Amino acid sequence: MSHRIAVFPGSFDPITMGHYDIVTRALPLFDRIIIAVGVNASKKYMFDLDTRIGFIKQAFAHEPQIEVMHYEGLTVDFCKKIGANFILRGLRNPADFEFEKAIAQTNRQLNKDVETIFLLTAARYAFISSSIVRDVTRHGGDYTGLVPEGIVLGR
Repeated sequence: MSHRIAVFPGSFDPITMGHYDIVTRALPLFDRIIIAVGVNASKKYMFDLDTRIGFIKQAFAHEPQIEVMHYEGLTVDFCKKIGANFILRGLRNPADFEFEKAIAQTNRQLNKDVETIFLLTAARYAFISSSIVRDVTRHGGDYTGLVPEGIVLGR
């Protein structure tokens, strides 16, 4: 029997309510969702890998369908390695769509067995990005409502 396994890739530096919204709404569509934290050696992160993974695990502690992993390299290669046939992506705005469309078409060229599924971020979270959350955190602002409940970013 074939399982519907989706990979939701990103840097999640940190996870936001937008991410949380997409994953929560995608749960009925898939048997398992792997939240895949990408590792890019040339990128400077505000939160280290273990911290980012910890935030995600905390946010979804109540969801047995969700697993958190990290990976390096191409997302489609990671999908093949773990047996996932779907990549889940959230879209906040038209700019996201144009960017994500190009990546999805490239992924399709690289592996025809992996399909990208887009969900529109709920309007109430569409303005939130990890970079905005980092900026608010860096300047001591109140990030309540921007990240899942119970996550303490500190700094």
